[in-house]
Amino acid sequence: MAGGGGLLWGTAITEIRAEEITLRPPGALDKESFQKACMKCGQCVEACPYDTLLLATFSDNKGIGTPYFEPRAIPCYMCTNYPCTEACPSGALDLKELSGEDHIPSINNAKMGLAVIHRESCIAYWGIQCDACYRACPLMDSAIVLEYETNYQTGKHANIKPVINSDICTGCGICEHVCVVEKSAIHVLPRELAMGEVGNHYIKSWDENDELRINNKTDKPEDKNDDIESAIEYLNDTNDLFAE
Repeated sequence: MAGGGGLLWGTAITEIRAEEITLRPPGALDKESFQKACMKCGQCVEACPYDTLLLATFSDNKGIGTPYFEPRAIPCYMCTNYPCTEACPSGALDLKELSGEDHIPSINNAKMGLAVIHRESCIAYWGIQCDACYRACPLMDSAIVLEYETNYQTGKHANIKPVINSDICTGCGICEHVCVVEKSAIHVLPRELAMGEVGNHYIKSWDENDELRINNKTDKPEDKNDDIESAIEYLNDTNDLFAE
């Protein structure tokens, strides 16, 4: 019983870790809500015309019976009528997640993940001309743009580097699918893993709306005193360090 319990616990932990890097279909709710809502019926998988979606098995460690896709094998081809989302009977895939400010669903609003480029293995960053991911992108010149940079190695040709726009990338994975190198130099990850978080204490001085946060910020007197004391301690520590 102890051994069986340990096995089940280990499997659960592995599944949780795998879930963190699992890509879901368009319109999927957030991770926790999706797991609760998904009926594991497979209707979204049947509705996909490209056989992109798979149902997780025990060995996949991605939430048994839940839909997912692997872009390197078969990406999401961004059907404009989003059949997988429409087929979902439980609301785990919701058209509201594909709706923009106009409240009209569009596959271009999907946020399945975010493409990330490994520059050391991307041959375009070496200086070799390659724009496969750029040309394959359904939102070319928006989700992926090309950046021109002087090639200091040859002094003759410009490096043409793909750059991802995180605000527009849908995470469809077509770029990962078409990457020409042996192991793709561009990978789609869940957005919460791919994106950083700056924090509220940094201000963009060139952004008027962001700078308004300074004027609207109200600090408690004790907070200001703490900041002053912290600054004085830092300066004293620095002076002591230089004195040594």
